[in-house]
Amino acid sequence: MQFSIKAVSPETAKAACVVVGVYQDHTLSPSAKALDQASGGALRQALKGGDLSGKKGSTLLLHRTSTHSARVLLVGLGKDKTLSDKTFLDAVRAGWKALAATGAADALWCLHEVAVTGRDLTWKLRSTTVTIHDVLYRFDQLKSSNDAEPDKLKALALVVDKPQIKTAQTALQQALAEAHGIALTRDLGNLPSNLCTPTYLATTAKNLAKQFKLKVQVLEKKQMEALKMLSLLSVAKGSVQPPKFIILHYQGGAAKQAPVVLVGKGITFDSGGISLKPGEGMDEMKYDMCGAATVLGTLHAIAEMQLKLNVIGVIPTCENMPNGNASKPGDIVTSMSGQTIEILNTDAEGRLILCDALTYVARFKPAAVIDIATLTGACIIALGHVHSGLYSKDEQLADALLHAGKAANDTAWQMPLDDDYQEQLKSNFADMANIGGRPGGSVTAACFLSRFTKEYKWAHLDIAGTAWKSGAAKGATGRPVPLLIEFLKTYKP
Repeated sequence: MQFSIKAVSPETAKAACVVVGVYQDHTLSPSAKALDQASGGALRQALKGGDLSGKKGSTLLLHRTSTHSARVLLVGLGKDKTLSDKTFLDAVRAGWKALAATGAADALWCLHEVAVTGRDLTWKLRSTTVTIHDVLYRFDQLKSSNDAEPDKLKALALVVDKPQIKTAQTALQQALAEAHGIALTRDLGNLPSNLCTPTYLATTAKNLAKQFKLKVQVLEKKQMEALKMLSLLSVAKGSVQPPKFIILHYQGGAAKQAPVVLVGKGITFDSGGISLKPGEGMDEMKYDMCGAATVLGTLHAIAEMQLKLNVIGVIPTCENMPNGNASKPGDIVTSMSGQTIEILNTDAEGRLILCDALTYVARFKPAAVIDIATLTGACIIALGHVHSGLYSKDEQLADALLHAGKAANDTAWQMPLDDDYQEQLKSNFADMANIGGRPGGSVTAACFLSRFTKEYKWAHLDIAGTAWKSGAAKGATGRPVPLLIEFLKTYKP
């Protein structure tokens, strides 16, 4: 799909279709009004005939309205003249679905001209582009045959006024880069674990480095042993797949600018280890590397945007499998920080690889560190599949992430991180246990990670409920790439 910005008059420009809005009281959006006047009232005549209610998500396709376009697609916007974020995005999805069902090869898109509460043109263009890419996304490269019909629509022009062209083109370029990063994250998440191994993630990082001239380093097992990353390696012991520790540098800011570090959990398959998971739904544990996929997708996007910021992506990656060499409940390991950990449950492995990564990144003297992990089922119980869980004691960092999530339609919800929860991690035999029991499971997981982040500003995103969908819509979502990109675009080190 070719996206572009055009400063044209919809009523005089030639296109296979023009997409405009209409409210429930049959008030027309500005472009719809212009088309109606140019067509001698054809749009209002159709509305008077009851062919379109104007309710949210309703659509009506008109042919041969005597304008220069072969079709006019009316999209219902509901009652309110100023739309909410959700109503606007629902209108975009409904409009795109109806447009894609036509035979139009190109179209002019005008829905972003309507008012949205607290949102400017840049937000509307970005949201439109990313939403359409989300609807267009398919993962069918592993199918032997593809029954899907090829898309007839090849070009979509977003219509703006002439003074808005420069702003709109920048917004579109950034939105497309974001969409590309989201697509990479989804592709990696959707790949099966026999293909998307730790080695595959390392190769993907190297390819990104080559494409965008980034610096990349991949540490092997012996190097991790030399660094005493024994917590991470305890998880990898049960698998024949070699672990990797990936460091990817994006240098968009000044050389002395402190970097933002993104740490992504990269368990490419999580069987639970000796604490084996139930068989039902275990196939979805290929998604346990979505934190790593998020880091790679985010780096892809900001490199394509040429963002003026220094960002380092760090990915500890391995499989969590049961075999005769795997860690056992009751084992005690020493982390890179020197702190000892009693492994009470081998299925609480994400925190065991992240803690060594969080210790490692202190060497970068970061402005902030954000880890992203499909960490706990408890977070799904707490927040469902709407918000990602956000944990941080740095309120300024937390507020920036929360604000970015709202702006990017990729929301997070701040959870508690009180010291009182640390009591649940006490061990009789080590400095800490790797679980704190069922009560507040997502909180105690974050408390565990916090013990390794004393040297810098830190936030933790638990994306267990948002990184993928189950059921008929099964697949990776690409979250929280939009949140992180919005955060990085506005962050001031």
